[in-house]
Amino acid sequence: MGTISARVPDDFEEELERYLEEERLDRSTAVRKLLMEGLEDWRRERALRKLEAGEVTFVRAVALADASIWEFARLAEERDATWVDGDRLKADLDEL
Repeated sequence: MGTISARVPDDFEEELERYLEEERLDRSTAVRKLLMEGLEDWRRERALRKLEAGEVTFVRAVALADASIWEFARLAEERDATWVDGDRLKADLDEL
């Protein structure tokens, strides 16, 4: 496992301390958890943006998001992302 070191503003560190207390986690576990959650959000947001821009098919966006098809469909619906049209549907069906 690699090591990451980062400097953070004082107010960020204070908020992290509150998080540590509430979640009853040690600093390394908490930072690792928050980083993983942030990367998960980034993957999903990136996949939704690419889907909306027509850069990827729905199936490819699901893979980019590292989510289940149903979970990603729910995210797309919440975002009101249009992904079903003639060209995209054919591309998605071809990928299956």
